[in-house]
Amino acid sequence: MKIVTVSGTCSEVGKTGLVCELLARLPEWAAVKVTRGHYRSCGRDPDTCCVSGLLGDEPRVFGERKDTAVDGKDTARYWAAGAADVRWVVVARGQEAAGISRALAELRGRPGVVVEGNRVVEGLEPDLALMVARPGQREVKVSARRIADRVDALYVPDGEGAWLTGDPGALIGAPGTWRRPVWGPADLDRIAAELRAGV
Repeated sequence: MKIVTVSGTCSEVGKTGLVCELLARLPEWAAVKVTRGHYRSCGRDPDTCCVSGLLGDEPRVFGERKDTAVDGKDTARYWAAGAADVRWVVVARGQEAAGISRALAELRGRPGVVVEGNRVVEGLEPDLALMVARPGQREVKVSARRIADRVDALYVPDGEGAWLTGDPGALIGAPGTWRRPVWGPADLDRIAAELRAGV
């Protein structure tokens, strides 16, 4: 089973959008969303974000449609994009590896899985690790900086040209350092074809 990870430099950068674009091009692939929670409010909408009530001594893996096809959730977008199966992994700090392992074991038999989340890159050996970045973003998460050296390519969803003349390293908070590919929407069909072909 092939594994593709999709990370992002900051919140709302387009990670879920990229996961959905890939799933639409990868028949029979599954998707995993990893949510790391904490035992306090994060300040976002508690109906769509807060998972503190789901945290426990072990990671939780949700796979039933009643849990993953909920309007407004990223996992519902995965289904709509054509995912063959979806898992939502909810973890506390330190539970990421166990949660991902369990989800991937449940998805065994699929040709591939697209996994969304920054911290998953540290515990996996993905076939392809992408990081989504946008010109003009206000921040770069610490978790994104920590995994930047494990990422194979940057993905900039804002079309062609806007990032070609700039410094891709600046998108990850490290100007002048990026020496790997920078891809955009025009590359999606090629990326999916290579994943399907085993490249």
